[in-house]
Amino acid sequence: MQKDKLIGVDLGGTTIKFAIMTADGEIQQKWSIRTNVLDDGEHIVPDIVESINHHLDLYELPKERIIGIGMGTPGTVDYQKGTVRSAYNLNWQETPVQVKAEIEQGTGLPLTIDNDANAAALGEQWRGAGENAQEVVFITLGTGVGGGIINDGHLMHGAYGTAGEVGHIVVKPDGYLCTCGNHGCLEQYASATGVVHLAQDLAEAYAGKSELKAMIDDGAEVTSKIVFYLAKNDDYLANEVVDQVAFYLGYASANLANTLNPSAIVIGGGVSAAGPFLLERVKTNFMKFAFQPVRENTDIKLAVLGNDAGVYGAGLLSKQA
Repeated sequence: MQKDKLIGVDLGGTTIKFAIMTADGEIQQKWSIRTNVLDDGEHIVPDIVESINHHLDLYELPKERIIGIGMGTPGTVDYQKGTVRSAYNLNWQETPVQVKAEIEQGTGLPLTIDNDANAAALGEQWRGAGENAQEVVFITLGTGVGGGIINDGHLMHGAYGTAGEVGHIVVKPDGYLCTCGNHGCLEQYASATGVVHLAQDLAEAYAGKSELKAMIDDGAEVTSKIVFYLAKNDDYLANEVVDQVAFYLGYASANLANTLNPSAIVIGGGVSAAGPFLLERVKTNFMKFAFQPVRENTDIKLAVLGNDAGVYGAGLLSKQA
């Protein structure tokens, strides 16, 4: 029997997404279950095993046809041993969880596992904005800033597994303190929380008329989405904030491109929902700092797969194993 199907699993703090796809990445079935993080997250892996086995029975799909299971997960991943630790939103603490061994034992299928940002990067490179180009950098802007580097069609992990931690590129020496302990990391300026931090700081020094300033002064809840909405509606202060975010993103992107020479830098995640409004300003700053041959040949693009990026990339992980 021919092995011709991939299973992708995208493990998140609230939802676990699954997809069965062809070897070429056409999703044929997808479903999701709630992530049960109770009891130190000990139900998560058994729930994944049960869901995969149940759906293979439901779709009458023999396991002999499955090439493998790929999975993206939060936390610190030892992708060779297949263990995960420090995934605090899953209640997985410092003791490594034997994800690979347990899922392989429970399903009888091989599992390949990687960080969730890496899986999303691979998905966008393969089936999304990367258009299956072999050299792509992915930056995801959410609560934090993550990323992944695709070299020769495969994820780069580096000597100790931390390649692609683009959120910790220092863009402003002596800048905001980051959760990593350093100062001035990109994550502190281009994440959803970073946008709000910038807005609060700029509002303090701004004396002009601004709805954003009025909201901050009144103690109203301000989100990155609100900042971009107000900027699109010509709020001066909000536009100052967006300009700073775009500066730091463009600066970091240029340095990544100067070093890695990708065909594209793909920007995804919640903050990227600001769309072309943000992207055009990022491109302007990228052009200022990029090496001339890079400037001419590297596209700065928005991600296109949304919430499906993780399952697509997880599927490809299993194919490349």
